[in-house]
Amino acid sequence: MPRATQSSQTRILDRIAAEARACTACELPLGPRPVFRVSTTARLLIVGQAPGVRVHNTGIPWNDPSGERLRSWLAVDRAAFYDGARVAIIPIGLCYPGTAPNGGDYPPRRACAPLWHPRLRGALSNIELTLLVGSYAQAHYLGERRGASVTQTVRAFRDHLPAFLPIPHPSWRTTGWQKRNPWFDSDVLPELRRRVHALIGDS
Repeated sequence: MPRATQSSQTRILDRIAAEARACTACELPLGPRPVFRVSTTARLLIVGQAPGVRVHNTGIPWNDPSGERLRSWLAVDRAAFYDGARVAIIPIGLCYPGTAPNGGDYPPRRACAPLWHPRLRGALSNIELTLLVGSYAQAHYLGERRGASVTQTVRAFRDHLPAFLPIPHPSWRTTGWQKRNPWFDSDVLPELRRRVHALIGDS
């Protein structure tokens, strides 16, 4: 990308990111704190669901046990994962949505993704692969092309390449799912790691 063009695109992205970080569209239990990372040079985009309370408190995306598991699936270390020049991270809901009565987090706020994803994603001109982590990301980006369940969508991951690669959310709840679906380890993870490493290099 020519330097002048990259500089112009960076200014556009920086402006959109600043507007997103100042967003107060939703009433939230801990107040708004959008947590995401974007760069015009990033070639990999990771789309999850919404920050948890630990991510909200630290302001660092995927800074929790789910993030550790995701990095193990990708076979990348923290330095590579958090290299904003190579990896962009935008959850479906930019802010922590609060804790539901059952102890889990509420779903991402519905207004967030339509408001910010088209603008942020539209300014990321070098993205070659988007990881769709969990059902909310898959619903937003794949729409009717997704399967009837996360399992079906992930199992048919080749149907969505090369632009998208769907994977389950790497929470502790996925431990049993992964044991029941050994094809995820044998088929999905090798292809996931190959494509990620081809884009961002080895850790």
